[in-house]
Amino acid sequence: MVSLLPVRFLTPQRLLWASIAVAMITITLKTLAWYVTDSVGLLSDAMESFVNLASAIFALMMVTIAQRPADEAHPYGHHKAEYFSSGFEGVLIVGVALGIIWAAAWRLFEPQPLQDLGAGLALSVLSSALNGLLAWVMFSSAKIHRSIALEADARHLVTDVWTSVGVVLGLVGVALTGWVWLDALAAIGVALNILWEGAHLIWRSSQGLMDEAVEPDVMQEIQNTLANFDHNTIRFDHVATRRSGQRRFVDMHMHMPASWSLGRAAAVRTSVEQALMSAVPGLRATIQLLPSDVEAHFDDAHDLK
Repeated sequence: MVSLLPVRFLTPQRLLWASIAVAMITITLKTLAWYVTDSVGLLSDAMESFVNLASAIFALMMVTIAQRPADEAHPYGHHKAEYFSSGFEGVLIVGVALGIIWAAAWRLFEPQPLQDLGAGLALSVLSSALNGLLAWVMFSSAKIHRSIALEADARHLVTDVWTSVGVVLGLVGVALTGWVWLDALAAIGVALNILWEGAHLIWRSSQGLMDEAVEPDVMQEIQNTLANFDHNTIRFDHVATRRSGQRRFVDMHMHMPASWSLGRAAAVRTSVEQALMSAVPGLRATIQLLPSDVEAHFDDAHDLK
């Protein structure tokens, strides 16, 4: 499906608007499922859909901010805004998981009879199918746009699907055995799963805000590109990378003979920058020129005092 649609159509904003619409539909379906069955598992499922809605709205806001151009106050752009979206979504997921555990624990010790399971199961399966389809499209688009906010929303939708799967299995168990406490047990199991997912999103966001290095495959592309220029007269060192939302940055020193003219050195640097940006779309390279016999020193003992 993703390959049949143009990439420009599957923008993060459009997919997040779709996520908002799907969240509103699933809230309606799951709340109705809980109402007709009085299942704490379906109630927990409906609660997570409210978080889906809030997360998608916040993600849309942050993606819009992240795409603003650089300005005087933010010379490197606004790309890190996406990490706030991912972290916010992770916190919401953790909160919902704890709420589900609390509600299910109470019902575990005081089981309540369930009603009209057939209708409840049908509504839950329908909402899960919608979430699963949207998550699949969003994952593919997140890779293309390198959007952590889009990826985070897709992961949240996947946790919603697993929540529904666990709830459905619990309700099927209740229908087959008559053990009403299986409904609460399924809700607790699902809550533990989405608790882990929320913690994972928070961790990824924190790493992005701390200027984590680029992915290993991106670093390999950078090294391969530099290897095409690195020879007896030119060498590179102090290569440092970082991620900032959709952007990738690399800083380095390029050493060359001191006898070269400034124009020749600048022309070679331009060739290296263009090759790097062609190899890694969205990369911004900063190259400092140094004579071959000059070394730059970082973290000098005098600077650390």
